[in-house]
Amino acid sequence: MTSLFFATQASVAVPDGTKVAAAYRFKEMPIAMPPGYDQLPKRTVRTVNPAYEKIRSWISSVGASIAINDVAGNGRASGMCIVDTRTDEVTVTYTPTAHPADRFTPFLLDASPLPVDDTMAPTGCTFGDFNADGRMDILVSYWGRTPILFLARSDARTPALKAYVPQELVPSQSQDGLYHGPRWNTDTVHVSDLDGDGHPDIVIGNYFPDSDVLDPHGLKNVVMNDSLSRAKNAGGDHVLRWTSATTGTRPTATYTAEPKAIPYNAATGWTLAIAGADLTGDVLPELYIANDFGNDHLLYNRSRPGQIRFTEALGKRTATAPKSFVLGRGSFKGMGVDFGDLDRTGRFDMVVSNITSAWGLEESNFVWKNQSPDEADMDRQLSDGVAPFTQEARKYGLAWTGWNWDVKLGDFTNSGRQDVVQTDGFVKGSIDRWPWLQEMAMANDVLLSNPDMWPNVQPGDDIAGDDTLAFYARTADGTYANISDTLGLAVPIPTRAIATGDTTGTGALDFAVARQWGPPVFYANTAPQRGNHLTLSLLRPTTAGQDTGGPGGSLAGAGSPAYNASVRATTPDGTEIAQLDGGSGHAGYRSFDVRFGLGTYDGPVTVELRWRDADGTVHQQQRRLDPGSHTLMLTGDAQEVPST
Repeated sequence: MTSLFFATQASVAVPDGTKVAAAYRFKEMPIAMPPGYDQLPKRTVRTVNPAYEKIRSWISSVGASIAINDVAGNGRASGMCIVDTRTDEVTVTYTPTAHPADRFTPFLLDASPLPVDDTMAPTGCTFGDFNADGRMDILVSYWGRTPILFLARSDARTPALKAYVPQELVPSQSQDGLYHGPRWNTDTVHVSDLDGDGHPDIVIGNYFPDSDVLDPHGLKNVVMNDSLSRAKNAGGDHVLRWTSATTGTRPTATYTAEPKAIPYNAATGWTLAIAGADLTGDVLPELYIANDFGNDHLLYNRSRPGQIRFTEALGKRTATAPKSFVLGRGSFKGMGVDFGDLDRTGRFDMVVSNITSAWGLEESNFVWKNQSPDEADMDRQLSDGVAPFTQEARKYGLAWTGWNWDVKLGDFTNSGRQDVVQTDGFVKGSIDRWPWLQEMAMANDVLLSNPDMWPNVQPGDDIAGDDTLAFYARTADGTYANISDTLGLAVPIPTRAIATGDTTGTGALDFAVARQWGPPVFYANTAPQRGNHLTLSLLRPTTAGQDTGGPGGSLAGAGSPAYNASVRATTPDGTEIAQLDGGSGHAGYRSFDVRFGLGTYDGPVTVELRWRDADGTVHQQQRRLDPGSHTLMLTGDAQEVPST
């Protein structure tokens, strides 16, 4: 027994990150908020449907969101959008590191005259160019209603409330000023060109089924999940296909629902995160849907312009593999997901957050390693319904963190190795409620959907409330070590969402974090010695004509983001793949830059670019680029845009 104990302890030993931590340094900087924001009332729990009153802290455990991107149109990812659950406000501001030309008076988004009331709350903000005019728009999701697009006006000269026109994403009419549309409860959004027509489509991931979750006078017809391992009674996933858009002072973007895009059995889960990446080389993204209380799903993209269609691919189980370590068959609590190339194989892997609390619900995070030799083989296997990925989180030292949410990969020292940042923590209080939660975890599934059968989770109760943000760095033996405490990032406030971006245009990757019932935080990258980098801004020409740019400044950039574009960068140290990520994760969204850390290498980098032009035609080109930042206009070929 003693031998078994020590053998087990050795198998889960945490790698020592003391040495590797010396290469990293971050400076916490204050975020500029709108005038008078500090005087707004701050809440610590939501008002909920009467059926949820005894578990209102559980119901109040999500909604914080953050994104980084180029808001001012100056070519730098120095703007931010923040959802703060304490105020239920959506703030647009600049990063603390922003160039003076990128700064503006921070402001709150206001959806008026569209109906938004106290039974609704914002849960996410995602940047995107939804009408291809080169200006950054904002998509805001909610609990209690469908999302709202805030489209940038062509005559706007600086970011401000009046610079954006609010528009319903899902058409809804109101003759009395009240909302009469679907009661969606959205926790995540994914944006990419799903059908290859050259325009961004949108996937909405809903959690609760359509119902009055936040209405204190609502009907008591709300439910909880009907299983802890295979729940299918949720709001699920909606796919919206871009159909048309206009620009000008009253811009529009029109989307059409594609109800059959995702197989029904894969579209009814309690979705908390969605990410996408082109696994097969056809410049169409596959999707990974991370669901709470049940199976995650890897979806193979079979779409064509004008029609979005996915089929599911599943991993193959071996004699030694636990069921939950087979992709698509797991019973864990999927909370976040990101694609990235962990080992410079030139192929995308996936990192997934789950609940991994020691002495609580100790499941495992997932590191799905891509086992396909090339994209053609991946295409054949996914087409046959097979997902060639193996689960290797423990091997990488990434299996156990805590009650995890958003996860983002990024190279913060430009070393050529991906770091992993992960939000953590659930409900903060003073009374430990883990025993009650564990008792519920052993209950019969028949009881779970009834909120009355759940244990109390109210203000004062604590479940993983002291879990802290994790920052994983690669050690010399190839495993990851959590160096968050050493870096001063381990603040005991539950965190939810992560946004990353090179906010200064200098090759330094900064990041920001949204906290649940706490102030957001920004960390400037002040690493003592960063390596060289290759950072690409990949654009397509706008469709805005003379509305783009103009004298006196404009919110229009040099072009519109080339959604789905991917890049393979090759140096003597190997080949790495990266993509323009239009929006992936739980509720945190990185900038559109495509980045590669080069370490000490300072020679030309061979890059292989793949993209679709505005008509959806696939192009591929190889170029040699010097280290540094480059803007490429992608039409029939890739042309560098001179810096100004």
